[in-house]
Amino acid sequence: MMIMELKNINKTYKKKNETIEALNNINLSFEKGKLYAIMGHSGSGKSTLIRILGLIDDFNSGEYLLNGKNIKGLNDLELSKIRMKEIGFIFQDFYLDEYMTAKDNIILPMLINKDIEKENRDKVALELLEKMNLLDRKNHLPKELSGGEQQRVCIARALANNPSIILADEPTGDLDEKTEKEIFKLLRKMADEGKCVIVVSHSHEVKKYADTIYNLSDGKLKSVVKKDTKK
Repeated sequence: MMIMELKNINKTYKKKNETIEALNNINLSFEKGKLYAIMGHSGSGKSTLIRILGLIDDFNSGEYLLNGKNIKGLNDLELSKIRMKEIGFIFQDFYLDEYMTAKDNIILPMLINKDIEKENRDKVALELLEKMNLLDRKNHLPKELSGGEQQRVCIARALANNPSIILADEPTGDLDEKTEKEIFKLLRKMADEGKCVIVVSHSHEVKKYADTIYNLSDGKLKSVVKKDTKK
């Protein structure tokens, strides 16, 4: 069963006296254990789409099924609980607390998750830091970390509540070529470990790691490319 499905999704918004069509009749599906790339030029609808997938923005019409259930009509509290448990976010801008260590930044999302006992938070954070090869940076502040290290802390933070879905919005936009490849390899590994990983990116490098590439243009799905990444 697909973990996420969008059926005939439409999204418009007002700009002065003009109605802008951000998404037009979008039909997409996503499953666990796959990495999906969403690509397109600026203004193609990529950012709007990932905000809808992340339950941050609503849509005008259509259906969004998450684990087979229609999310339309859920209130803000219900949506917030789903985001906390089911979805991990990775952004181009790291949004790390500059006064907190790498470890404490990873612990942050666990503070509102009652499913993780207080005494286990440190253990989870340290395990994730080790997984990101950052255990020796656990007590470092963000300003003491390189861009690639900060993004790896962000990936660990996204995994803190063990979500099924990872949404990455331009995760390598400010990184050099070598670090970009390292980040995409980590995201590929997460998919291979059973996560549903969805990456919005302008970088063609992501194509090497994706199972499926969705290409958007002017709010419409223009093409779908499916690949065999298991070779």
